[in-house]
Amino acid sequence: MANIIRRGEPQQQGWEPMRLMRDLFDWDPYAELRGLERRGMGGQIMFVPAFEVKETKDAYVFKADLPGVDDKDIDITLSGNRLTVTGKREAEEREKDENYFLYERLYGAFTRSFTLPEGIDPDHVEAEMKSGVMTITVPKRPEHQPKKISLRSVVDKVKSAVKGQS
Repeated sequence: MANIIRRGEPQQQGWEPMRLMRDLFDWDPYAELRGLERRGMGGQIMFVPAFEVKETKDAYVFKADLPGVDDKDIDITLSGNRLTVTGKREAEEREKDENYFLYERLYGAFTRSFTLPEGIDPDHVEAEMKSGVMTITVPKRPEHQPKKISLRSVVDKVKSAVKGQS
């Protein structure tokens, strides 16, 4: 009987240098550290919200998923160029006679700090919570925002020179 090779499945024939290269490029040396940031004292897993930080031309925008966190349980402070967000998500009461088959939701206190670059406007920082997503907008000072510089072509310069001679 002949060996049948299915299409779409890689052949496992010894050493494959291209697969090795793909594995090396996919390797993340910090993957193990990400797991550690969610563990507290005694190896207990803690609630640590994930943040998304982006820069626009006018501001720095921070977004965090905070489902189940009340507004009153969040504290946002800006000290110098350090933005700190602290908060907590309270655990729900568990009755002793209830039978849980799975308990994966995380609870507890968290703190995240971010160092901001120079040129922020601390007097106009805004924060809002909408549908469990917190958004913090840290505007840039006008003098630190990018300025548009127009580029005149050689043809424009010649046209304006000809108009000036007429």
